[in-house]
Amino acid sequence: MTPEGGTPGMWERWTRRREEVLQSDLLPSWYATRRRRRGLAAAGLAGLAMIWAGTVVSWNLAPSDTAMWVTITLLAVSVLTTLPVISALNVATRGTTSLAERRLDERQVAERLRAFTVAHRVMLAVLVAVVVAVLAADTGHVPMAAVVVGVIALFETHMLLPLLVAGWRMPDPPPDDEEDEEAEYA
Repeated sequence: MTPEGGTPGMWERWTRRREEVLQSDLLPSWYATRRRRRGLAAAGLAGLAMIWAGTVVSWNLAPSDTAMWVTITLLAVSVLTTLPVISALNVATRGTTSLAERRLDERQVAERLRAFTVAHRVMLAVLVAVVVAVLAADTGHVPMAAVVVGVIALFETHMLLPLLVAGWRMPDPPPDDEEDEEAEYA
């Protein structure tokens, strides 16, 4: 039921379902330790790097069939790499960067703020690097394919960085008290 007394709408059901999925332990072996979460974040960065590589290929080889097929292949491999990473990191961080702020507790809100702050700084560095690279390139013509793939790379980087940062920074949970007590009496 909604606060107004009516039945929940499709959006509310979708939000509730997302929260349930993010609270489930789907493939916990992928993100159980900090080392594995950092491996996932590195795989996500590798997926982003493939899109940026497609931009470079398009810039240097477009218009050509080689540029088109290499760029499409890199984009496809990037999607196949990043989708499971995004899913696993969203579950590992319990939706810290993807859920609405009102759905998070104080600790998650603080972690979200830190992740977005770091991601913002990294994105600024990426933008500066892109501007320097474009200005340093001594070409009179920029292929439209490179512009399109570059915009996709910027968009994906902007969208994924907070999640990758949150996954990278997330500490291991404290050990259970029961395990401590068992070790103490052993």
